[in-house]
Amino acid sequence: MPPIDQNSRRRRPTGLIACDETAVYDGYTLYAPLTGTGEVHLVDIHGRTVHRWDLPYRPGRHARLLADGNLAYNGVLPGESALFPMWHKYRGGVMLRAAPDGTVLREYRDPLQHHDAHHLDDGRILYTALEPLTGAEAATVRGGVPGSEAADGVVWADTIREVGPDGELLWSWRAAEHLDRASFALHEAYAREHWPLINSVTPLRDGNILVSLRSVSAVVVISRDTGEILWRSRPGTTSQQHAPTELDDGRLLVFDNGVFRPGHDVPYSRVIEIDRGDGDVVWEYHDPAREFFFAPFMGSAQRLPNGNTLVTDSPSGRLFEVTKDGYLCWEYVVPYFAGYEESEVRGLFPSEPNAVFRAYRYAAADIPWLEATA
Repeated sequence: MPPIDQNSRRRRPTGLIACDETAVYDGYTLYAPLTGTGEVHLVDIHGRTVHRWDLPYRPGRHARLLADGNLAYNGVLPGESALFPMWHKYRGGVMLRAAPDGTVLREYRDPLQHHDAHHLDDGRILYTALEPLTGAEAATVRGGVPGSEAADGVVWADTIREVGPDGELLWSWRAAEHLDRASFALHEAYAREHWPLINSVTPLRDGNILVSLRSVSAVVVISRDTGEILWRSRPGTTSQQHAPTELDDGRLLVFDNGVFRPGHDVPYSRVIEIDRGDGDVVWEYHDPAREFFFAPFMGSAQRLPNGNTLVTDSPSGRLFEVTKDGYLCWEYVVPYFAGYEESEVRGLFPSEPNAVFRAYRYAAADIPWLEATA
């Protein structure tokens, strides 16, 4: 080991960095280190771990608490081959529920699941998966780097599936069937191995489906009845975004990564609110030094009950909270570093990151079992 750690992120302070108790939304923050072996941490606003789950799979992105107090967790299915090099970076395959003590209560598997699996309180799971497009059908996908398809010229296209508590298929949607190729073309710098790269799927209050298409920089609403696109964010509003969620007033909160943002030669990330009526950005947060906060991939934002916003700066393992007027009132850096196991991903990301896909804040009242187990 050299006298100076060559991992620049690990050289920086970790754990609790800042906390203004007069402004923060009091509660507990849940996160799962992406390169961990299955640990999920719940920390208080002072950065102290108050509960931990140890699950049998490393995270296939993230964990979330359900209304009944159980943990919804997406894990990586062991022993799967890489469909393309980046596949091991964001695939999942195991969708489970676990009790507070870590006991696995229910498990559903789909080796083609990736990025997001939204567990509903009634036992349904809405999740993203893949299907192969070959030959002439693959050629219909527009954009991307020529010749960058997966093995045998395959373009892996996104699907969305909803299954019931027993695994029965309740609803499905195919990008290949419902997306216009010209309107939803891949960015010219993206590989053609995966289209359009759905990284978030969430049910709206009206029953339709809110979806983020990263590689075409679009947030869309899909009709549950017909599969058609009912609404799309105005082109140029977001750039390679993640994790749109519906707010109480119907606006959308979006983590806008800022990769390839039109008209900006210095990239930066931001969190924005979009008014679905006219498509305008009606609120945004970016760091006062814009270039300091830049997450080229991953990221999320959660609107808290007091109006603050919890932000996950995923690649840096940095979780922070800001008020409506942009005051940073809480900051925590994940202190757990490890490398990806798969050689394909380790070659692309050789350092040992402390990355987190999404974090969530919960009030004490949301976790009644916590006091009993403390």
